[in-house]
Order: sequence, then C-alpha cells, then structure tokens
Amino acid sequence: MYTSEELMQRVENTLTALANEKKTRPELYAPIQYILSLGGKRLRPTLLLMAYNLYRDDVDRAMMPAVALEMYHNFTLMHDDVMDRADFRRGKPCVHKRWDERVAILSGDAMFLFSYKRLAMCEPSKLADMLALFNQTAFEVFEGQHDDLAFETRNDVSEAEYVEMIRLKTSVLLACALKMGAMLADASLDDMQHLYDFGQNIGLAFQLQDDYLDVYGDFRTFGKRIGGDILCNKKTFMLINALQKSSDAQRRELQSWLDATDYVPEEKIAAVTRLYTAVGVDKMALKRIDEYYAAALECLRRVSVAEERKQLLWQFAKSLLGRKS
Repeated sequence: MYTSEELMQRVENTLTALANEKKTRPELYAPIQYILSLGGKRLRPTLLLMAYNLYRDDVDRAMMPAVALEMYHNFTLMHDDVMDRADFRRGKPCVHKRWDERVAILSGDAMFLFSYKRLAMCEPSKLADMLALFNQTAFEVFEGQHDDLAFETRNDVSEAEYVEMIRLKTSVLLACALKMGAMLADASLDDMQHLYDFGQNIGLAFQLQDDYLDVYGDFRTFGKRIGGDILCNKKTFMLINALQKSSDAQRRELQSWLDATDYVPEEKIAAVTRLYTAVGVDKMALKRIDEYYAAALECLRRVSVAEERKQLLWQFAKSLLGRKS
C-alpha cells in the first residue's frame, strides 16, 4: 500500500503535468496553472486514492477522477475569493487580484469543466455512477456556500443550521472522494456508505477544530492569524453558541463588539475570547469535535477490509486533526 505522502506526490506530479500542457489560449489557462501552483494539502485526491488503495494497488487507474476533485475544489476557491473579496490565497494574491474578477470567473468556469473532463476518463462502466455522485456533491457544495453567505446577515443561526452548512460546504466533498475511490475499486455498497460517512464525520470534526483554533490556536502551528473570524464577525460554532448560551449581560457585551466599527483589533479579539471562555463554548467545541472523531472511527471500523490496510487511512485522518490517539 502507498503512504499518504506518496499519493500526494503522485497527485502533485499529475497536476503539474496537466497544468503545463500547451494551450491555444494561454491567457485563459494561466490563472488555472497559477492557483494549482499555490499548493495545498490535496486532501480530496489523496483520500480518493487511499480509499481505492484499500482494495486495489494500481492507484494510477483512479488518478484522473482524483485530479478532477482537486480541480473542482480549486474552482470553488477561485470563485469564493471573488465573493469574499479576499486578497490572498495561501500567502499569494488571489486570482482576481493578480488579474481581475472577470478573468477569475471565466477561468474558474473553465476549471469546473476540466474537472468533468478528467472525471469522464474513469472506467466507462463506472462513469454514470461517478457522474451522479459528483453532480449531487457539487450541488450540495453550492448550497452550503449559499447558506454561508446567507448567515452573514443573520444573528439567529442555530448550531444545527451551522453544522448542516459546514457539512455541505466542506464535508460532502471529502465524503465524495472516499466513496468514489471505493466505487472505482468495486467495493461493496456497504463499504462505500461507511467510507462516505467516515468522510463526513472527519470533515465536520476538521471544520469545528478550525473554528476552535481560530480562537485558541497557536499561530506558529495554526498557520494563520488567530482571531480572524472574530474580527470579521464570522458565524462560527463559537459565535453561534456564545450568542445563544450567554447571559443577558454577556450577550449585550458580545453584541457591542459585533456592532463596533472603531476598535483596536487586539482588544476585540481578547474581549470576545474572554466571553467565549466564560460562556464555555471552548469546551462545547472540543466535546463536539471528539464526538465526530469517535463517529468517524466507528464508520471506518465497519469497513470490511483487514485492519492493517485501514491503518494508513486512519493515521492520515488523525494527522489532519493533530490527534495522537
């Protein structure tokens, strides 16, 4: 079996080769090459290949569908950056900043179609099922993005609504990757579902941990500014529960920081963090992360593959969450 590092490198090599193919209109494809060159964890293609590798060793047969998911993911990032008016992606100017919004939208659309082109290169007998799963997942990701945007103007978002939003926006694509890998390897329907559920739970744990670390993480290991979600009043697990579970006095103080337009960033981060801790949302987040983590482990245990073959996948999932056990 291949390690996650070996599979990531194979994905990287394939993406580089595809990005460097000669094109008739290089100005259209340069932004695609650019965003792919920014790197990233390559979680989705790696998970697809790891799921396939549970059953088969000829992982290159699953490479084009794996690349398709990475292209789709980067297409969503390109358009998200336009909608969010973001300036940087992985420390480099976003496509719409290096070029402009029209280029980002058009090249993003081309990347979306490239993902279909690569997906269609799978085994013909699997194509209908693969397309059905991909289309369902793509629609769900768009629905999650819609909900995330809608939440910006609401202060009554419930925890259940938030969890459903991150399931759609983040988790279903991880789940899709795992199920596709199993599908391509002729796994049983039960195993496909167990791996899909495993991906959903890992994705939920991963996103909730991101919310937690944005407040309580260490910049040196988290890799981005601590308190960024607080400064932009982003609806996260932390803020939603703080608004719903705080006392009247705490809620008034929290709302005053949400309404403030003139403040010292460090003071706002420190004050809101103190409120979060006083309300206990830090403990609530850690408890929910542990629940999704345990649920993911149970789903993987149900996959009818020898335990030693599942260890690499479980170790990879743990590494995403920084878990030791």
